[in-house]
Amino acid sequence: MLTVVGEALMDLVRAPGSAAPPAEHPGGSPANVALGTARLGLPTTLLTQLGPDPRGAAVRGHLEAAGVAVRSLSDAPTSTATAVLDERGAARYEFDIDWAPTQPLALPPGTTCLHTGSLATALEPGATAVEALLASADAVVSFDPNVRPSLMGAPDAARERIERLVALADVVKASDEDLAWLYPDSSPMDVVKRWRGLGPAMVVATLGGEGAFAVTAAAEARCPARPITVVDTVGAGDAFTSGMLWRLDALGLLGDRDALRRMGSAELGTVLDTAVAASAITCTRRGAEPPTRELLESCTS
Repeated sequence: MLTVVGEALMDLVRAPGSAAPPAEHPGGSPANVALGTARLGLPTTLLTQLGPDPRGAAVRGHLEAAGVAVRSLSDAPTSTATAVLDERGAARYEFDIDWAPTQPLALPPGTTCLHTGSLATALEPGATAVEALLASADAVVSFDPNVRPSLMGAPDAARERIERLVALADVVKASDEDLAWLYPDSSPMDVVKRWRGLGPAMVVATLGGEGAFAVTAAAEARCPARPITVVDTVGAGDAFTSGMLWRLDALGLLGDRDALRRMGSAELGTVLDTAVAASAITCTRRGAEPPTRELLESCTS
């Protein structure tokens, strides 16, 4: 079973140049990952923070309809993220959020993989509790920093914290935009290899229109992007993570640290191809709407 820890919120998506009220879509990076893995058939629990309000009810209903077991750790009002789209469909975010779980963080029985990242690993007081959970977890750990510069302070401080979390993880995924903000003088490939040296079994960089690149202890692989017409990029990186985790599970690797470290180039290429396809499908839809298993398999067979 996969357990995801982190924020669930309502995305308020504003089209470029539009005076209309923003469209509301359930979101939050960890919640999007949980939605994606559940749609793909991977049993998924989300430990999050949702308020007893209409937006909280809408987000919970959206996740539970896909099969996510949702457990709220606080009754604080449901957070929002305003996504302002540019002419290419790329999103810039403005947040009204806190992350302060009032219940202890503990993995449900049967958890074989823990995924977290984004604001849940950056905003206090919850970030400290999440880091402690990663350090003590008896499970494979997946981490996506999903950098939000407006909420993460100076790059130097964020880089120190993120590198600690990378060292605690087994699978790490980051975007080229994340890496450019953290390491402006290094290429994504150089950072991926540096992070792999900190201890993870597998590190992946998504490269936008250039696809994705990954390294393990035994292999490297690169996968090109798929040609699509982009509607928006909301949730695309999270769909990549969902596809990646689902394919690792299908290959029998998600709950096995040693097997992850032995993964060869053929398996790694298959994982990247699945993840890139999941991300591409999501980019053709409005909001964070990852594919079902049937659709994804039809695009990767």
